[in-house]
Amino acid sequence: MTEEMRKQVGERIREARKRKGLSQEQLGEKLGLSFQAVSTWETGKFIPDADHLPALAKALDLSLDGLFAEMEHRWELEPVNFCPDRMFTFVKGRAQMLGLKQTLKVMDLLRKAHEGQKRRSRYGFETEYIVHPLTMACQALAMGIRDDEVIAVCLAHDMVEDSEGKVKLSDLPEGHIRNAVRLLSKNECPHLGEDWMQLYYKDIRKNPLASLVKVLDRVNNVAGMADAFSRDWMIRYTGETARYYPALLEEIKKVPEWNDAWWLLRYQLTTQLETYKRLL
Repeated sequence: MTEEMRKQVGERIREARKRKGLSQEQLGEKLGLSFQAVSTWETGKFIPDADHLPALAKALDLSLDGLFAEMEHRWELEPVNFCPDRMFTFVKGRAQMLGLKQTLKVMDLLRKAHEGQKRRSRYGFETEYIVHPLTMACQALAMGIRDDEVIAVCLAHDMVEDSEGKVKLSDLPEGHIRNAVRLLSKNECPHLGEDWMQLYYKDIRKNPLASLVKVLDRVNNVAGMADAFSRDWMIRYTGETARYYPALLEEIKKVPEWNDAWWLLRYQLTTQLETYKRLL
């Protein structure tokens, strides 16, 4: 390996260590090495030996391909989300034009539910939490879905779970919307161990509305997980998605008016998962 390539690898290690908030001493302790060893890697004097590579990749949330790939490009990173105010205006305007009364009621709760909440990136970016439900609503509308209940549940799907008590289930419109949000709100049961997740998805599959919104939610989260998740969490999330979401897609397919949405969501989720499987 040339000196230039060693320096490139060292620079990657240093940048990843700083993103994790670790000193050279702390990284060395995780690997059972001295800080001097870490320093020689970061300066490009030496590269990590094969015995330490797996532990180093895990400690820094790096893949080995990512560590040693040629640095032909030094990308300038940009935020991955859009302006929440413009999306809010778009969704509200479309709801008014289409007469989506339930959606408009939920929009009155949206800012209250997520006021002050942020989604934080591993790379220093910060996004208002309401970008997430608004993106889902925009995506549903862009796929040609005009169903009042679908758009309303996109906006409300995590209000009960993530609003810190600001919005309760009883605040939402009665009927299908409230029931779908109830199913989508995770109530983990540690005494059931792994079984709670199987039961959670089993209940969602019984409800086509909840199934559709859950897949929209996952497509949105998978698209942005490289910005926010650790490598270990991306691996777990990819595995969970591959295990449970094909069955949800089959439920969506059973609703004729959602057939176009089913095709697009299946395409998006499949290509995203296969990309991550190859990179992680």
